[in-house]
Amino acid sequence: MKEIPLIDVNLDKTFEEYESKFKALADKKRLEIMYELTQRGKVCVCDLCEIFQMPQSKISYHLKILLSAGLIKKETKGTWSYYMLNDEQVNHLLSEQLCCLFRG
Repeated sequence: MKEIPLIDVNLDKTFEEYESKFKALADKKRLEIMYELTQRGKVCVCDLCEIFQMPQSKISYHLKILLSAGLIKKETKGTWSYYMLNDEQVNHLLSEQLCCLFRG
């Protein structure tokens, strides 16, 4: 397995970034939202409200947390906001880079 060097890495900042991502993932509703984005691609907030039978304010709250953690992306077209999974970040979470942080 290839080791990824940790030279000049600010570990405190790195840990904070991962903490944000894992906190975002530690909620069942957010995991369900991410699953729907995986299945459907770009999804409008109004569609998510219908899928989950939740008010827009609650869906938007969860989307904000996922967006802040970098796990989803947002595209705005006029007054509509569409959300999609940030594949690069999601695939990176359990990458070699993270594993190398905890290798002795």
